[in-house]
Amino acid sequence: MTNNNVSSVLKKNAMLIVLVLVYIFFTVTTSGQMFQPMNFNALITQNAYVFVLATGMLMCMLTGGNIDLSCGSFVCFLGSVGGILMVVKQMNPGVSILLMLLVGLVYGSILGYLIAYVDIPPWIATLAGYLAFRGWGTALLSANSTTGSISLAAQKGFLAIFSGKVFSTPVGKTNMVCIIAGVVACVVVIATSVLSRSAKLKKGYEAESMLAVIVKCVLSSAVIMLFAFKLSLAGGIPTVLVWVVVIVLIYNFITSRTVLGRYFYTIGGNAEATRLSGVDTRKIMFLAYLNMAMLTAITTFIVTARFQAANSQAGTYYEMDAIAACVVGGVSAYGGAGNIFGMVVGATLIGVINLGMSLMSVDANWQKVVKGIVLLAAVVFDILADKKNSTK
Repeated sequence: MTNNNVSSVLKKNAMLIVLVLVYIFFTVTTSGQMFQPMNFNALITQNAYVFVLATGMLMCMLTGGNIDLSCGSFVCFLGSVGGILMVVKQMNPGVSILLMLLVGLVYGSILGYLIAYVDIPPWIATLAGYLAFRGWGTALLSANSTTGSISLAAQKGFLAIFSGKVFSTPVGKTNMVCIIAGVVACVVVIATSVLSRSAKLKKGYEAESMLAVIVKCVLSSAVIMLFAFKLSLAGGIPTVLVWVVVIVLIYNFITSRTVLGRYFYTIGGNAEATRLSGVDTRKIMFLAYLNMAMLTAITTFIVTARFQAANSQAGTYYEMDAIAACVVGGVSAYGGAGNIFGMVVGATLIGVINLGMSLMSVDANWQKVVKGIVLLAAVVFDILADKKNSTK
């Protein structure tokens, strides 16, 4: 492998390398606590919201660096609505979920219309939601409870769907479902990688060397089996992991395999040229924010189930974590570039930082400082890399 190839590989996987180094750092500084099975479980359950929201944020950012500042506050508002429906009004959880999705659909449609057809700048439209929904959600909770929080502990069905375990077993006992799921995932990753390379070669496209594919498959399989083993000792596969994996796979397919997905990239690259080529750019922008609202609704289910309550603090700074996950994962702040895999790496890095600093008992204010520095460093790296490529 030549020096140029090595340099290219390092550049493409820079954030993945940083993720590994950061994880090793926290493992050492926490005396191995990061490597405990329950913390592997916590890494997923405590940060699932980042993956789901960042997926929606990715679609918005692809259209030209646009963001949604309202998603965290909307989690608070929609959670309060769900708490009132399920507990105060004693409605069926299934019906409550559908009504919450309907609220998300209505909000997404209004937001998308204002941005796409009224031409209100996205940051203005979503800033209004950021302010309004936090106040509205808090007011609803205050009016319907004496503590400003509504407990969902009695909603067993709802909790099982969004915060339970798949074939749960006692902590410390090996859960064979986890192991089998890990093996299946490894087989899928290996088969997909090999078939993808073969398809590229048949079409005459540039493809990775077989050695690179083998190395990638071995490393990916090792990480998957490590997670599978640790989760098997932590009681089983969290249902929230299933939600995250399904959402990530769906959007990976949309962005990489569909015409609609390519439209998001082309709008971010050159919106006017895309419009002149016959693409309804307003419709794509509308769909981006409608999609964001629906994923925010799913995030609300995950968050309220995890805390087993609807409270006014839910969703605080979630929008910042979602934006950071995208930018750190290589999504361009100007739009038109980025992918689901990069976003997953970025979201995992944010999750590792969150968990690692919590285990180290780092003050919450300093945690924000660290995440701010990481975000800025990622943007600087992206800009410098683009400048270096443009000078070649």
